[in-house]
Amino acid sequence: MENKKTITVMIPTYNEEDNARPIYQAVKEVMERDLPMYDYVIMFIDNRSTDRTREIIRAICTEDKHVRAILNVRNFGQFNSPYYGLTHAPGDCCISLCADFQDPVDMIPVFVHEWEKGAKIVCAQKTASKENKVMYFLRSCYYKILRKVSSVDIIENFTGFGLYDRKFLDVLASLNDPTPFYRGLVAELGFDRVMVPYPQERRRAGKTHNNWFTLYDAAMLSFTSYTKIGLRLPAILGFVLSILSLVVALFYLICKLIWWDMFPAGSAPALIGTFFIGSVQLFFIGVMGEYILAMNERLKNRPLVVEQERINFEEEKKES
Repeated sequence: MENKKTITVMIPTYNEEDNARPIYQAVKEVMERDLPMYDYVIMFIDNRSTDRTREIIRAICTEDKHVRAILNVRNFGQFNSPYYGLTHAPGDCCISLCADFQDPVDMIPVFVHEWEKGAKIVCAQKTASKENKVMYFLRSCYYKILRKVSSVDIIENFTGFGLYDRKFLDVLASLNDPTPFYRGLVAELGFDRVMVPYPQERRRAGKTHNNWFTLYDAAMLSFTSYTKIGLRLPAILGFVLSILSLVVALFYLICKLIWWDMFPAGSAPALIGTFFIGSVQLFFIGVMGEYILAMNERLKNRPLVVEQERINFEEEKKES
């Protein structure tokens, strides 16, 4: 009898006490109703929740041996924890799914269908969102700009929601990158992928953990990982401004020589020029600082996460 393929659904959590059990029940229902020909694992990876999320996950793991959990010793951020979950997911493929129901659970069979047709990666691409319209617009603009200046074909409005084949997961596990941006790696590593459009739903319960700081952090991680323009633009702009400064200086010199008594140069041009050049320098020092910060994080080579506890992974040892 041919062994069934195993699909893992990986669900990162952080303070999702109102969503943890409903998302488990929704995924279980879809897997057993629409994909009975597959074995499945539902794997939570919790980023040190401070509410009842861990208590609920432990209870689910006790009730259902299809469910596994990795509990981190602290919050390692919105990128490290899901990436770590992907690299430790068992089975033939892994589906990354948010716990808040913004990622529609009923798209799982669609992903699996595309995977069986040969796609190594199936990416869900947002075409609309019921969340904050301003944030959706700004994020869309950012991705368009990033795509134009990036060295790889960055996927617009892609949050990481999708299916990843075992071959891709093995590559992720081998990279040893302490600051991964796997949304970019999906585009960079060149595996065959299929795009599936979807409208993003409103969060079912609780509040979003994203704020301006986390969004800025995500933007800078992608910017410093996949663009060179932040380092090259200062040199280009510096050259252009030096030519412009020379032209203005020559203009003032000629005017002063021709109208010596009638052309007071004054201090305004000097002050304006000093503040302008100073602000440009400060801006690009900050940009270069972001690149240096990214390099520093990679050189430290800290682990992606540190586990506090694993639950039900002994099932994997028994199977092997």
